[in-house]
Amino acid sequence: MNPEVVVQRRIDAYNARDLRAFLATYSDHIRVFRPPSIEPVIVGKATFGEFYASNRFNKVGLHAELLNRMVIGNRVVDHERISGVRDEPFEVAIVYEVADDLIQCVWFYQSENDG
Repeated sequence: MNPEVVVQRRIDAYNARDLRAFLATYSDHIRVFRPPSIEPVIVGKATFGEFYASNRFNKVGLHAELLNRMVIGNRVVDHERISGVRDEPFEVAIVYEVADDLIQCVWFYQSENDG
């Protein structure tokens, strides 16, 4: 499957707050990074799912608007505007590494002001 298709399924499930479909796009061994930290902040689908269930999918106004996308081999880079998590929308750049039709690693970048 094309990596872009996998990532698009992920954003569609995110916007639907469909945790099952969302998690189906990720590897059991997902690693999530928030640079500049070089250590993952989340490891494993169970921990990842718990985070999204309790910190994202319970938010009524949750929505990710895709502003721009690049595909480079098995990596997809999205520029998104996230609403419903904080008082004001904020922008992030997210790099998804896809292998075997699943997202294996994710790097979330946001401005220093968005802490």
